[in-house]
Amino acid sequence: MHEGGQEQAVLMDKVTSKALVQGRLGRDWVIPTAWHGDRLPEQQPFACPAIMKARHGCNQNVVLRHQPDSREWQALRALGEKWTAKPYGTWLDESAYRDTTRGLIAEPLLGDSITLPLDYKIYVFGGRATHVQVHLGRAGRHRWILHDRDWRQLVPGNDRPTAPESLSAMLDAAEQLAAGHSFLRVDFYEIDRQPLFGEFCLYPGSGLDPFAADWIDFELGDLWRAALGGRPVEVAGAIPPQIAAA
Repeated sequence: MHEGGQEQAVLMDKVTSKALVQGRLGRDWVIPTAWHGDRLPEQQPFACPAIMKARHGCNQNVVLRHQPDSREWQALRALGEKWTAKPYGTWLDESAYRDTTRGLIAEPLLGDSITLPLDYKIYVFGGRATHVQVHLGRAGRHRWILHDRDWRQLVPGNDRPTAPESLSAMLDAAEQLAAGHSFLRVDFYEIDRQPLFGEFCLYPGSGLDPFAADWIDFELGDLWRAALGGRPVEVAGAIPPQIAAA
């Protein structure tokens, strides 16, 4: 993923990416920002429940369901300093993070403030949304399931989450936002039937997370090769034999 330096840094930045999405889709698609800055100040600048994240990285976040006391706040300040001390992703050559502005961002916690909302991650190859990965149990027994764009599980399992009511709108929005990229993952939540942009991703699982079946790796690789070669990305209409046989 070495397509475009500063443009990719804008996508990876949790502050500038929200501005990009708001400009293309409108304010209703964007989670409000409660605060952002270089480092946490002495006094807490946002209300809880909230989630605090590094604006320049991945898997660097803390859920704050209640107002932290002074000791907890100082621990959060130290954690924020640790996150911002160095660029993210250098150890796996995730180069898009290299030029991303380091800092912190806080957002209101979505949902009921107890259960984290489902996370819908849409894979877009050559401008075509092809797969939807849904993440469940983020605060406990975390697992994820990959679907095609018609919400058919590629490898059926015990969990059978229903499709979000706004799935069609999510797919259309993901294709708008990913236009011009050979691959981009666009993440959404759904709150009260309203889709909300989460983040962009160029390196799902840093390229290391295994899929539920080997054939999925080959299928995604074929789609990416088609996009890189400027060929039309074929989105399956009939049930693939791998799914039909499951």
